[in-house]
Amino acid sequence: MTGPLDFTPQALAREAMELQAKLGAGLGTLREVDDVDYGATAKEEVWRDGKVVLYRYRGDSKPTARVPLLISYALVNRPYMVDLQADRSIVKGLLARGEDVYIIDWGYPDRSDRFLTLEDYIERFLGGAVDHLRKASGLDAINLLGICQGGAFSLCYAALHPDKVRNLVTMVTPVDFQTPDNMLSNWVQAMDVDLFVDTLGNVPADLMNHCYLMLKPFRLNLQKYVGLVDILDDKRAVEDFLRMEKWIFDSPDQAGEAFRQFIKQFYQGNGFVNGGITIGEREVHLGLVEMPVLNIYAEQDHLVPPDASRALKDLVGSDDYTELSFRGGHIGIYVSGRAQVQVPQTIHDWLERRA
Repeated sequence: MTGPLDFTPQALAREAMELQAKLGAGLGTLREVDDVDYGATAKEEVWRDGKVVLYRYRGDSKPTARVPLLISYALVNRPYMVDLQADRSIVKGLLARGEDVYIIDWGYPDRSDRFLTLEDYIERFLGGAVDHLRKASGLDAINLLGICQGGAFSLCYAALHPDKVRNLVTMVTPVDFQTPDNMLSNWVQAMDVDLFVDTLGNVPADLMNHCYLMLKPFRLNLQKYVGLVDILDDKRAVEDFLRMEKWIFDSPDQAGEAFRQFIKQFYQGNGFVNGGITIGEREVHLGLVEMPVLNIYAEQDHLVPPDASRALKDLVGSDDYTELSFRGGHIGIYVSGRAQVQVPQTIHDWLERRA
């Protein structure tokens, strides 16, 4: 007689044999696995300011879009999640549809960058890249695609320089930083960020990664490695797994002063909602974001809950505002099979209608 879990001697023996076979196959697979890297699309450096580099992606054919599209990613991870591998690349999807795609690589801050501020990142680096593209293209304004924290930076820049941004796309971008389901925000509300930064200087990448992993400790620290056993006999699947792991743990340290300002003004002050975000000597008002806005959020996002992103609708000054909900999580919006079709096509179609 068997129960709901089928814990019979025969079932357990069969499962043990299957596990042994997987582990045995894994020994051969791991010997055959190639060195993995991310970044599938050819690119060239077109502008630089210190460690920060602006790249232009090169597709198989010339872009048909007249207006450059600049991607601004978060500081906490490397930006090539949008171009992870050949069959998981939002960038390739945009290039295939004729977009002229650029991306900012923020680099790896070291101790010499300890006192970089949000003004440096938004006005000097992001603004410098925008101005380079405006000059190179002969246009007054370009299209801007901001992702996660890079979306928050893009909102700030668009509010401060609305004449330089023709269309704004935000993806999994936090706007209301104090929604009840935002666990990361709940953690930092009582944080003494001054003591934290004054003690550490730059914030170590390993510490940041540990915090993100502990948001879903079972899923991100145990379950995915148990699941690895199931694919040990599949070389390509193992390489995909290792590529994702390499990206996750290849994280830059955070420049201390910019981290201090971001936690205080965005997380603790909830400045987009309550006011009080100051970049240099200028205050950010989202009501000045009057260009067309496309806001894409993920329905199962544990880092940027949907309500945190949807708050943008009531804060921007644009009368051309569009929302897209994506069925997936914070990373799935870049790498899932569904995303490869839906996200680039939606962005391209939306931009084309406003060309």
